[in-house]
Amino acid sequence: MDKKKLEILNEIEKNLQDRFKKIDDVALFNQNKVLEAFNKREITNQHFAGTTGYGYTDKGKDGLCNVFADVFNAEDALVSVHLTSGTHAIATALYGLLRPKDTLLSITGDLYDTLSDTLFGKDNGSLESLGVNIKFVDLINSTFDEDKIYKLVKKLKPRVVFVQRSRGYSARKALSIFDMENVFKRIKEISPKSFIVVDNCYGEFIEVKEPTEVGADVCVGSLIKNIGGSLAPTGGYIVGTKEALSHIENRLTCPSLGRETGSYEAGYRLFYQGLFMAPHIVSQAVKGAYLIGEVMKRQGYKIIPDTSENSFDIIKSIVFNTEEELIKFVQLIQKLSPVDSNALPIPYDMAGYTTKVIMAAGTFVEGASIELSCDSPIKKPYIAYFQGGITYEQLKIVAYNLLDFSEK
Repeated sequence: MDKKKLEILNEIEKNLQDRFKKIDDVALFNQNKVLEAFNKREITNQHFAGTTGYGYTDKGKDGLCNVFADVFNAEDALVSVHLTSGTHAIATALYGLLRPKDTLLSITGDLYDTLSDTLFGKDNGSLESLGVNIKFVDLINSTFDEDKIYKLVKKLKPRVVFVQRSRGYSARKALSIFDMENVFKRIKEISPKSFIVVDNCYGEFIEVKEPTEVGADVCVGSLIKNIGGSLAPTGGYIVGTKEALSHIENRLTCPSLGRETGSYEAGYRLFYQGLFMAPHIVSQAVKGAYLIGEVMKRQGYKIIPDTSENSFDIIKSIVFNTEEELIKFVQLIQKLSPVDSNALPIPYDMAGYTTKVIMAAGTFVEGASIELSCDSPIKKPYIAYFQGGITYEQLKIVAYNLLDFSEK
């Protein structure tokens, strides 16, 4: 490695030390929370064993649900390998809670692209086709439009109030737990029977609290993002109140079975171990995102959030001037990945997206965005959504290779 380049990175790291210390403090708090949950539930090697068939006596599955509930300080949890993605977990929660003529009110604007067909469409099984009313309140400068939210909650008494914590393919910042707390409290005062549902993807272990600790009835995410710690091979989670999950479990399977069935012969060790590793892995990803963000910022690119601001998810958005720059960046991330480094990502039509998408994901678990990854829709503004990285050292190598990106 070039000595001058390393000196530049060391200087950037020195300037970020206060920020890194805060990230380490959050990781320590969350690691203790996870350890206490494992100890409370007396997790043993027996919990790692798989089951077959109906899975009625699946100790590993039940134990994992209990640990997740404790980590989120929630009443209940559904953790399942049969939830195939974050999108599937969110859809399962919404289908479980909503009934014909109910209202879904999203207070963070449009939902993520892959949920479009879950919301809208005729004769496709969408919420709209089942008679659910869907309303949106856009954010203002990455914060809640409180006046409009409270007026609509009072008027509509929505069955579900939905919050997308991370940014999706938008230019906004992620939402903090602090942003949510007072808003959730006021919503519950106006409409106590509304279920507040939070898409928590990319946000787990970023702060010392999770949405269920500040009033959310349901919190949903993917196990191949933050909380799987790069080890979970598949799956999703839904945590929250017993009342909310009693409805949702009927859509996880069906009303007559609920959570009673579901087996996984491969066993659960990687899910438990991934959860245990997650606070540390998340801290590595967040620190790396700050380092890479500063490297790109010094070359004149806009980054969201700025390195002077707090991050409330693992994503660093980098705004490019042209489509060519964007594609070049994503291709470089693929080249620096441990898996499929020889692959060349190109824009393509991907299921669930309305425009061509380019994705770099040279990951051990296919598509795991807690590992080094980057993706973007090919449209203006040209924003690369960079996330993940199992070790800070790997991310420092990426930063090293990006130091002269604007000159290449």
